[in-house]
Amino acid sequence: MLVLKRNHYIAALVILALVVLLAVWRSGHSGEVRKMQEVSESVAVQTAPPESEAAEAAAEPVQERETLVGVWIPYMSLSTAEKTEDAFKANYDAKLESAKAMGVNAVFVHVRPFADSFYPSEYEPWSHILTGTQGKDPGYDPLAYMVEKAHENGMAFHAWINPLRIATASTPGTLSEDGFYMQNREENPFYFMEYDGGIYYNPASAYIRGRIADSAAEIAQNYDVDGIHFDDYFYPTDDETIDANQYAAYVNETEEPLPLHEWRTANINALIATVYHRIKQTASEVEFGISPQGNLQNNEKINADVYTWCAQSGYIDYICPQLYYSFENEALPFETALEDWNEMERLDSVRLYIGLAVYKAGTDADNGTWLNTTDTIARQIERAEETGADGVLLYAVDYFEAEEAKAEMANAKVAIDALTK
Repeated sequence: MLVLKRNHYIAALVILALVVLLAVWRSGHSGEVRKMQEVSESVAVQTAPPESEAAEAAAEPVQERETLVGVWIPYMSLSTAEKTEDAFKANYDAKLESAKAMGVNAVFVHVRPFADSFYPSEYEPWSHILTGTQGKDPGYDPLAYMVEKAHENGMAFHAWINPLRIATASTPGTLSEDGFYMQNREENPFYFMEYDGGIYYNPASAYIRGRIADSAAEIAQNYDVDGIHFDDYFYPTDDETIDANQYAAYVNETEEPLPLHEWRTANINALIATVYHRIKQTASEVEFGISPQGNLQNNEKINADVYTWCAQSGYIDYICPQLYYSFENEALPFETALEDWNEMERLDSVRLYIGLAVYKAGTDADNGTWLNTTDTIARQIERAEETGADGVLLYAVDYFEAEEAKAEMANAKVAIDALTK
């Protein structure tokens, strides 16, 4: 299986210079084509480090690091009824207090949940979470505050980005007229994909890939973050219609075109490699990692080539599969999923964190297999450590104090203390 994934990697390098020209409609966008061709040529040579650079990175000894105990703080947790600076800061402070009490040493905070931002950005408008209106300046810098407070509490801060999602069918309710989508949807429709009422950036465009990478590097350059973090959303569907025009153009212009699925995978690989390169170019100490789905088949379906990312240099510093399953899950038991990820070929420099589902504790999820236990999370933490994982990441902070999860979290705290002693 790994050989097939390496073919995806090679394909990404070979076709990148062509993808952008083939992704645009062959109409009167000659100026745009020239601009995107320049971007494509630049991205094509940046999808992996130069051979000497890659060899040097591989030769460097892997430094021992503190075992990570992280928690996700999603955009929903950052929303407040009163859209004020004081309300935002008080709410965030409470999340950090809850995390610190649980023994967390790293927070993974949503700073770009859609095509928007929790900080002043050259690339995306202000998030509607802050004021209720996308594009409205809240009058302060939430990201600067969140990073500073996390570090004051002895926690690393990872800026969590959803790279492709611009909007779902209902969120945000209204997009900023000054945002990139509203400014480009008519003249440059090939930059975007639409599915089930949602809008997404199209990673077939080298210009879009470069833009996403630059926006990640913007965070690394302007803020003292410890990492940049992508979640598990890539192509929203395997439906052939969402990028049919771009793929048809690619096929017509290519002597031996890749099948649609492999072409999409090459696009995502190119995106990931470009993001990694731009981040390291801007701030080499800032980590870049991804939290894919725990089911390997599901990752394949959405073109998340975790095999290549883990086994080839120039993609990621860590991988954190979301193993959101009970031990008794009928479709995919936790132990089976953990074994799958441990058996995957992985560079010594790529750390493995295990994502755990605190939100399921005490609920009837997975056919009720979380109901009659109070130590599932604790045992999963222990199993992650026993199998050599570099840490755990918990979803999500609001569930630390949920009534149904209290017994689970009390036992989890004991496991966390043992993990970090």
